[in-house]
Amino acid sequence: MPAIGGDILEVSCNHATLGSVIFYPKAGEDSTIDPGGFRSSDEANMIDGGGNMIDQMNRNRWSVETVLSHDTVTKQDLDKLDQLASSPVLGVWTVTHISGTVYRGTGKPVGDVKSNLNEATIQLKLSGGGKLKKIV
Repeated sequence: MPAIGGDILEVSCNHATLGSVIFYPKAGEDSTIDPGGFRSSDEANMIDGGGNMIDQMNRNRWSVETVLSHDTVTKQDLDKLDQLASSPVLGVWTVTHISGTVYRGTGKPVGDVKSNLNEATIQLKLSGGGKLKKIV
């Protein structure tokens, strides 16, 4: 079976106080998924005098980065993302890939929440604790 690349079709969030919302990524844009967990430092000098590797391991958050479409007339995507980013309560996020693969994690939008009005897009980065899990 071939490797299937392509678009993220949908990003949704279920939030305890703000409700449920669905966002639609723009077609043909690069997206990245980092499942989080433990990572080893990539430092060339992490070695001792005997030539033994010093393995510095740290826990990292999961993350998803994608570009959303943004209709400023009828949808309130920017306002919803701003509310989700401002809330101390984390949401449950579901990311659906064109291959049928679905990922889920608990987290929130991080970094800047702003719209590119010329391109009608929002650059979104989600991040959270634990691991981003493949559920389908």
